[in-house]
Amino acid sequence: MISLWFGKFIKLIKYLIILALSLVLIFAFVPVPVTGVMIERQIQALWNHHKGYELQHSWVPFHQISSAMKQAVVAAEDQKFPDHYGFDTEAIKKALEYNSRGQKVRGASTISQQTAKNVFLWTGRSWFRKGLELVFTSLIELTWGKERILEVYLNSVEFGPGIFGVEAAAQKFFNRPASKLSRHQAALLAAVLPNPLRFKVQSPSPYVYKRQQWILKQMNQLVPIEQRLADI
Repeated sequence: MISLWFGKFIKLIKYLIILALSLVLIFAFVPVPVTGVMIERQIQALWNHHKGYELQHSWVPFHQISSAMKQAVVAAEDQKFPDHYGFDTEAIKKALEYNSRGQKVRGASTISQQTAKNVFLWTGRSWFRKGLELVFTSLIELTWGKERILEVYLNSVEFGPGIFGVEAAAQKFFNRPASKLSRHQAALLAAVLPNPLRFKVQSPSPYVYKRQQWILKQMNQLVPIEQRLADI
């Protein structure tokens, strides 16, 4: 009996691996219709009886996203994005040293890692999820390429309750398409990304305003991300 159940378990694992690999390959070319985090938020809303929860998401191709928005998220979240292979080892080392002091936890996730989590996994800090994140990050780095990773990231990242992707955020908060976002608007959207359920685009806190100004300075100092990606 034990060997029978063990055999079924191994089969299930094989099917899950095949499914995961298939999704990674499919999403290298096809717009991502729904993500793991979107599903998680929907389940949370149902569980907590949030009847007014509405998920907003609209996919737009890379060339229909403003250059300012691309520059803003790289400046805010992962300035070494074009240069690493999915993991920023220096940032991880600094985060581990910081966290070992027992202060507030600091993360070190790259845009590639965040994309892997947003699309294929769920939120949370368990070692199991982090292990899966490592696997999916490696897979998308190998198969997608940097431009595709940034495209999927911008189309799947959460900007507020139920607001997924830059097109939905641009329409919701600024009544314009993602292609028309200004530098200040892009920086404000990027400023809430550390915690879009806490920080608000529509009513920014002093911290968000301060972070927006920092992001704008970083955007000016960095080589344009589209140029950096073209040079890879």
